[in-house]
Amino acid sequence: MAEVLKGAPVAAALTEKMAADAAALREAGIVPTLAILRVGARDDDLSYERGAIKRCGQVGVAVKQVVLPADVDSGTFFTALDALNRDEGVHGILMFRPLPSQLDGERARKTLAPEKDVDGCTDGSLAGVFTNTDLGFPPCTAQAAMEILRHYGIDPAGKRVAVIGRSLVIGRPVAMMLMHENATVTICHTRTADVPSITKEADIVIAASGQMECIGADYLSEGQVVIDVGIGWSEEKQKLCGDVRFDEAEPIVAAITPVPGGVGSVTTSVLVSHVVEAAKRA
Repeated sequence: MAEVLKGAPVAAALTEKMAADAAALREAGIVPTLAILRVGARDDDLSYERGAIKRCGQVGVAVKQVVLPADVDSGTFFTALDALNRDEGVHGILMFRPLPSQLDGERARKTLAPEKDVDGCTDGSLAGVFTNTDLGFPPCTAQAAMEILRHYGIDPAGKRVAVIGRSLVIGRPVAMMLMHENATVTICHTRTADVPSITKEADIVIAASGQMECIGADYLSEGQVVIDVGIGWSEEKQKLCGDVRFDEAEPIVAAITPVPGGVGSVTTSVLVSHVVEAAKRA
């Protein structure tokens, strides 16, 4: 049976470090502050927001909420975003996306200041990931996958890694982060021929395809570490499931993250750690 790489111990370790860093900043007269910019009240946004606020409270990070109606006009939205960019008391901005159709999401992404982009969505943040520099921050979920590997002592150096998915939220950023850790990475996507032949040869598999339970035993081999980034609701099973069919994978691989309780549970901790780091840099 595989070792189950739970996210809770990883989040707890990050929280402990963040609390110490935030306390040191407060002693120096700096209050690390996260601004949450939300348009409307989507259920998934509200759930993530509650988790972020709770984590901020645990570590001593202040939260400033800016909530705009779903039908907000472009001028009002960008005025609010510009004000947060200019506010020296705000160190990080979480801008919920996607935005409603009347707002230009690409313009919003480019308007957000990279140094406050704690969710890693701007071009500046992504450039920082690819160049391995401190410009902006990596996407939180990609970094959460890396934090799990680090916490459980799984060193990617010299390992063959198959990343399934090429999005700018997970696939490509985590591939670059793994390469910075000296892994040899193959990115698989919808046009990749014979994906199982690639994943079966990997030491580590990062499943981030966004297709629920698309990866079964035929993709896997003994001794592998599987990080399952996917999450979705299965009507058939009436539960949350990942990209990997856990029941098929667990008897084969050496270690695997659960869904829920794996990568997702670390993501808000990474977000808040970015706020604390942004306050340090400022």
